[in-house]
Amino acid sequence: MKIMRFKPENRLNEVQVGIVDISNNRVLSAQEVLRQIGVNTIENTAIEIIQLNTNSQGELSDKLKDLNSVEAANWNLDDIVYLPPVEATSLRDFIAFEEHIKTVRGNRGAEVPDAWYEMPVYYKGNHKSLLGHQEPIIWPDYSEVVDYELELGVVIGKEGTDISETEANSFIGGYTIMNDWSARDIQFREQSVGLGPSKGKDFGTSLGPWLVTPDEFDVLNSRMIARVNSEIWSDNNIGNIYWSINQMIEHASKAEILYPGDVFGSGTVGGGCGAEHGNWLQNDDVIELEVEGIGKLRSKVSKLH
Repeated sequence: MKIMRFKPENRLNEVQVGIVDISNNRVLSAQEVLRQIGVNTIENTAIEIIQLNTNSQGELSDKLKDLNSVEAANWNLDDIVYLPPVEATSLRDFIAFEEHIKTVRGNRGAEVPDAWYEMPVYYKGNHKSLLGHQEPIIWPDYSEVVDYELELGVVIGKEGTDISETEANSFIGGYTIMNDWSARDIQFREQSVGLGPSKGKDFGTSLGPWLVTPDEFDVLNSRMIARVNSEIWSDNNIGNIYWSINQMIEHASKAEILYPGDVFGSGTVGGGCGAEHGNWLQNDDVIELEVEGIGKLRSKVSKLH
């Protein structure tokens, strides 16, 4: 099942939650579709649907595998404005790929800290500055160097604390694509103090185009590609991750409650950013991130100054 949030192009003041029917290039009203299988939503939010599916161990997604014959209010996928696929309650971004941290630190003459091999570390980002598919990212006027980061996004589907690695799978509500935009010049200056990143990251994070439930995604073997102006700049696989998603959940939930709608970023896949390969974004570049089994997340970088 693919869940998304959007606005119809002709009713931009109206936020809709939908179930995506890829084969027919349409998105269906989630409320109407769920009502047809005996599920009445109260809040009609993406979080509510994700939580219902997670708590039922995927029962909703099992029932909605074939949408060809479903009749409900629907919109063409080309005639909508995409929103971030979930009403995020928090944002944690990990650094879980060894190749990425080795390369970025090596390029700056530093080694990987021993602590990185001891626990899956993360920072907390700004979950209120999330952007949807095709929504432009505004280049912050305090930075000269903006970078993309190719990541997998993970959304928590139910509440829990002190979750073990073995039971963590049951807390995953779904997956999406994440672009962790970075103002590199500011980020590196901030982190030299021993805190952050903050202004180096918090101006925007893109998620989308939708969320796919765990039954539709292979978290052990899915290709991840970044294209800039249609040219491939990054090409790797989620299977090369060092710290697993389950290990991230276990670590983050220690003495802390995780909630439905909490977003985890996997961290940048190896070779998944300019800070690794030395190619830097320019004004008006179009960045397309593709993750096998999910789709494509497209953004344009725009300077307003």
